[in-house]
Amino acid sequence: MTASQNAIAPHETVERALELSRAEGTVVIADEVSTANLRFAANGLTTNGVTRGRSLTVIATVDGGQGAAVGVVSRGAVTREEIEPLVRAAEEAARTSPSAEDARPLVEDVPASADFTEAPAETDSSVFAAFAPALGETFARAAASGRELFGFASHEVTSTYLGTSTGLRLRHDQPTGSLEINAKSPDRQRSSFVTVPTDDFRDVDVAALDDALATRLAWAERRVELPAGRYETLLPPTSVADLLIYAYWMSDARNAHEGRNVFSRPGGGTRVGERLSRLPLTLASDPAAPGVTAAPFAVVHATTDAFAPGVSVFDNGLPLERTEWISEGVLRQLPTNRYTAGLTGLPVAPFAGNLLLEGGGTRSMEELVADTERGLLITTLWYIREVDPKTLLLTGLTRDGVYLVEGGEVVGVVNNFRFNESPIDLLGRATEAGRTERCRSREWGEYFPRTAMPALRIPEFNMSSVSPGV
Repeated sequence: MTASQNAIAPHETVERALELSRAEGTVVIADEVSTANLRFAANGLTTNGVTRGRSLTVIATVDGGQGAAVGVVSRGAVTREEIEPLVRAAEEAARTSPSAEDARPLVEDVPASADFTEAPAETDSSVFAAFAPALGETFARAAASGRELFGFASHEVTSTYLGTSTGLRLRHDQPTGSLEINAKSPDRQRSSFVTVPTDDFRDVDVAALDDALATRLAWAERRVELPAGRYETLLPPTSVADLLIYAYWMSDARNAHEGRNVFSRPGGGTRVGERLSRLPLTLASDPAAPGVTAAPFAVVHATTDAFAPGVSVFDNGLPLERTEWISEGVLRQLPTNRYTAGLTGLPVAPFAGNLLLEGGGTRSMEELVADTERGLLITTLWYIREVDPKTLLLTGLTRDGVYLVEGGEVVGVVNNFRFNESPIDLLGRATEAGRTERCRSREWGEYFPRTAMPALRIPEFNMSSVSPGV
């Protein structure tokens, strides 16, 4: 059999795996991924390429005598002949596993996707057709002005096909694009960084991004040394995303109910219903939100997920709608699956693929700076890690430009710091939110790319120690 004869469409892969299954319940997820990328350094392109990939996940459930047990097996580049061994491996994993406490009947009665049988969406180098020439022009301008640009442009399209033994046939196409640019002075002593999300690179104004980087490098011509301490700090949308994505990942309702995270109420239960912010902040996930659309149904590939604790493979295909985690400053909901919803008494609200913070503000970062008597302007955070899960105390570093604002103007660059802060405490202390903008987290954007956040003004932000580095 030739390679072309051996090829099998993703929807056919799903159907074949379901047909072969002997388990009581089966979920099959086929992912088709195509990517295109450009890498550049020192004002010139260095590499570019396109890739294609596919993976197949089979989730088998069997009656374990004391409840349903589940087995999950995933493999890449599965051929027609490899489907049956994969199905059998999932069934064997289920038979040798203990009963699953989160077991629930597989989701049913969800309307099928009209395009389930169509070919997967793809990307290729043509996505950069307008962007690449503009990038070349920007290289020339940067070189003429004495600065060097380094970075990476990536575009990915993932087509997910989900089928179950209960009749679900669902499909979602997810484009994900990003651009990262690091600008450096000729002596490599000054540095600035920007990253932006995009669906297709048509909305990326690389010249405007370069202008912003050039402005920051000019600010850095004057250097001011500051000690560790607490400073009024302006956090840009990308840094707000850095902190709130991590808070979202750590917000599992069961952990809160059992006293293991920052959303636990002293004495038992959760803090749902408690005011977290004086500002009218609303933190939500909404699959249909313009600019950050995500899968409108649950897609769960594994029984555990470091970036989404509390997910359940039994919830695959569950419809997702807008969920407000915080409404007008009040904690309203924590992520649950069908099992943990029963444990905690909260509504069913699975993790979703985007996060949006709105505070009613309309001002830009430039306007926030103009209204700052003395404070710090952060551009990016880096190397964020958890210190204490009970308070969600995080530590991390500033990078590529911390600027001193005095009298409403940026007057120079300051040294980098290590910070120690809890995102939940920051929401409580924030005194102003700017306008919400689509943004990309520098720290977590690779794993959770769909966010929209405002800039926040934070008094007494804890810069716990001075950090070396640019």
